Amino acid sequence: MLIFCGMKVQGQTLAERLGYSRNDRILIINNDDAGMCHAANKATMEGMERGLISSSTIMTPCPWYNEIAAYAAAHPEKGFGVHLTLTSEWKNYRWGTVAPRNEVPGLYDGEGYMWKGVLEVYGASTPQEALIEGRAQIRKALESGIPITHIDSHMGTYQYSPEYMKVYIQLAKEFDLPLRMPSKTTLDNLGAPDFREVCRKEGIIHPDYFIHEELEEYSTENVAEFWTNYIRNLKPGVTEIYVHASAEGEEIRSITNSAAKRIRELEFFTSDDLKRLIEEEGIIVISYRPLLELQRKREKQ
Repeated sequence: MLIFCGMKVQGQTLAERLGYSRNDRILIINNDDAGMCHAANKATMEGMERGLISSSTIMTPCPWYNEIAAYAAAHPEKGFGVHLTLTSEWKNYRWGTVAPRNEVPGLYDGEGYMWKGVLEVYGASTPQEALIEGRAQIRKALESGIPITHIDSHMGTYQYSPEYMKVYIQLAKEFDLPLRMPSKTTLDNLGAPDFREVCRKEGIIHPDYFIHEELEEYSTENVAEFWTNYIRNLKPGVTEIYVHASAEGEEIRSITNSAAKRIRELEFFTSDDLKRLIEEEGIIVISYRPLLELQRKREKQ
C-alpha cells in the first residue's frame, strides 16, 4: 500500500499535489524589486490590496527595505519572498551588500557599490561570495519577521551561470524554500544543465512554467495587450509571471528609464479588465505559499 501511494504521488502533477485538477490553470503574479524604492513598495502594497499581484520578492540590500519589510511582517497572509540581489544597476541610485564587505570584496565595484551588470559579477566575484551574500540576505528577511515563501534572483545573476545556479539551489535547500526556476524550454535553449531534475531530487518545488523568451515581444506600448494574450494562453499547471510594477512619481522616473512601463504594469495588474479576464478564463491566482507548504509537508512524511 505504501509503495502504491508513493507511485501515485510521483505520477501527480504539481497542480494535483496542490489540491487542484490536472487541467486547472494556476497563476502566480510576482512583483519583483520590492524594497528597491518607495514607488516599488507602494505598488506592491497597492497591487496586493486592490489588484491581482499575489506575490512579491524583496531586495534586502536596498534603501527602502525597511518599509516593505515592516508591511510584510505585519501581513503574514501575503506572499513575500527574497529577491536575491548581486547587482546595483542604476546610474545614480546604488547599494552595497548585506554581508560585511570584507567577506565579499569581489561583489564591489570601484565606486563602492555592487556591480551594475551580471557579467561583471561573474568576472570579479565567486560562487562562494554569492553563497555568503545570499545567506545574509535571507537571514536579514527572516530576522525582520518576514514569513518568506520563496527565493528568486534579481537580473537572473544566480541563474545564468551553472556554478551560481548550484549556489541558488543550495540556498533553497538550506532554508527549505521553493524557488523560481526557468521552464524546461528555456533551460534547453540556454544549453543549461537540467536543474529542474536537480530540484526534483532535492525536494525543492518550483512552478511548471516561467515566462522568459516571450518577453522579447514586450514593450511599454503593449503592456495590457501582451499580458492579456499571455494569460489567455496559459497552459494547464502552475505558471509564474513577473513584473516590476511601480507607483507614478518623480522618484521612479529619476531612477530608471523603464519607469513608464513599470507604472503601466501597476495600472494593468490593478485593473478591472484583468479581474474580468481572470474570471472569464477560470484561472486560479495563488502565491508561492501553497508551494512552500507542500514542500515542507513532503519532508515531514
